[in-house]
Amino acid sequence: MMFHTAALALSLVGACVQAIPFQIPVLASQFTRPVNLNPYPNKQRLVFRPDGSFKLTVFSDLHFGENPWDDWGPQQDVNSLRLMRTVLADEKPDYVVINGDLITGENTFRENSTLLVDEIMAPINEAKVPFSSAHGNHDNQANITHLEEIRREIRVAPLSYTRTAPLGIGGVEGPGNYWVPIYRHAKDKAPTLILWFFDSRGGFSPNPSSKPVPDWVDESVASWIGQETAAMNAAWGPASSRMALAFVHIPPHAIQAVQATLDPLKNPGLNADQLGQGSSQATADPADADKDVPFWKALNTHIKNLRAVISGHDHGNEWCAREPTQDVIFCFDKHSGYGGYGDRSWGYGVRNIVFQSADPTAGVKTWIRLEEGETRGAVVLDENFGL
Repeated sequence: MMFHTAALALSLVGACVQAIPFQIPVLASQFTRPVNLNPYPNKQRLVFRPDGSFKLTVFSDLHFGENPWDDWGPQQDVNSLRLMRTVLADEKPDYVVINGDLITGENTFRENSTLLVDEIMAPINEAKVPFSSAHGNHDNQANITHLEEIRREIRVAPLSYTRTAPLGIGGVEGPGNYWVPIYRHAKDKAPTLILWFFDSRGGFSPNPSSKPVPDWVDESVASWIGQETAAMNAAWGPASSRMALAFVHIPPHAIQAVQATLDPLKNPGLNADQLGQGSSQATADPADADKDVPFWKALNTHIKNLRAVISGHDHGNEWCAREPTQDVIFCFDKHSGYGGYGDRSWGYGVRNIVFQSADPTAGVKTWIRLEEGETRGAVVLDENFGL
């Protein structure tokens, strides 16, 4: 893992790590284009390894804080911490992603819910690895919110690159929309890889008047994606010179139809969760079925060289497949936490993703790694995948 200190630069308006959540709608045209596009002027610049590779390890659905009133719940957190330390020591990633449902918020108490973030951050802090978090439906509950988790993470984890969206972007309880640049060399003008993080919301709003929160990426994010990519093109040149990877906790609704087309040879990996009501964005209520379409179209229209979209949420799935309507590769994570629903026979682990080269056209390797070291579902994400 390598870091280099970046020169100070002007940050993207409204995108600093301590941003305050939105209150009123903001149109893309209202944003001011930055002179130098750098959302992390006071953090170390993230770079590829000297051999030209870059490795991510993705933890998903940790579900800390279940059943704090008995012995079973805390033991699941002990098990999850053991898994995290084992994997981080073995894999030695350049970057870590926690892709949603860090906490089972419906089981937590208001007075100590954010302390669970401290537990989750401990193995990452010990490993001294930079990371980002996306958040899930269980992270929005009566006694915890996405924003509270983000603020606590930034406070206790120096290498966190998680931040909040500009004012007006993300909708109700959905502040976690942001991107992280990765450079080939520390002094390069432009990054070669952009990691995008989107907030699919879900769950419930805080007490005292807790109510359901929409379970899709808000439409306001679509115009924001267009604005951000336009700014990138203006600052760094054509989008063809860089690649991207996107993370969102709840799978987009379009993925539901993909499951019926899976070929075990082309799409290896566990396929134990049948996608249906509540398992993908905007499916809990049939009236909301198309609410994630603006996000899904904007994501695939504006973000070029998008190598894959990565989701968690469905603990029994770990496959990758090509989504035909937008011609984009989608992958499930691996259920990492001992908390949350599941079957022990599914195992617990992570998804590894390795960029073998900074070349935007090069294939990307990915596979599932279980706690004990077993690997499965290895594929190469490139133009030929799934064809």
